[in-house]
Amino acid sequence: MTDIQQTVYVVEDDEAVRDSLELLLKSDGKPVKTFESANAFLKAYSDKMAGCIVLDIRMPGMDGMELQKKLNEKHSILPIIFVTGHGDVPMAVDAMKEGAVDFIQKPYREEALLEKIEAALEQDLEQRKTLDEKQEIIRRVKSLTPREAEIMDRMIAGQANKVIAIELEISQRTVEIHRSRVMHKMGTHSLAHLVRMVLSVKDLID
Repeated sequence: MTDIQQTVYVVEDDEAVRDSLELLLKSDGKPVKTFESANAFLKAYSDKMAGCIVLDIRMPGMDGMELQKKLNEKHSILPIIFVTGHGDVPMAVDAMKEGAVDFIQKPYREEALLEKIEAALEQDLEQRKTLDEKQEIIRRVKSLTPREAEIMDRMIAGQANKVIAIELEISQRTVEIHRSRVMHKMGTHSLAHLVRMVLSVKDLID
């Protein structure tokens, strides 16, 4: 996987809190970008962004929950940590049901927030690694010829070479050649591994 530049995106309408969070994160050696509103972040958002979002749940205009929904609609995988006031805990729990990774209640300890951010950045890396792996599997599947793809589907379904040959009305030797090419292009020597790879991206290639 190529090196990923992760950034902590702080979305907070209170300028003093925003500035203190920026200072804290920079002093901890983390790249940080701050936004004064959910709308400002949404305008800047790109699916190339990597890292995590520290998001105030209550803001004028679009609040944190609304921004989360908008990002979900865009299939964002950026982990979100909500910053909440005491009365917002039920909202934060709802936000976690919608995919937020954590929330922290004001007033919070800086060390506690940094720990949550570290965990979110680790999750982001893992998610991106999995995504990269899936994209590579899809690339390999797309490199197969239509006949190879057909043979692979039958291999995954557990059909023996002889059965495939009979049903496709080709020689068993031809099936063996196609099967060998499938394994080579998919980068595996194991049928079990081939099955796991293809099943892992089934929802993306159907």
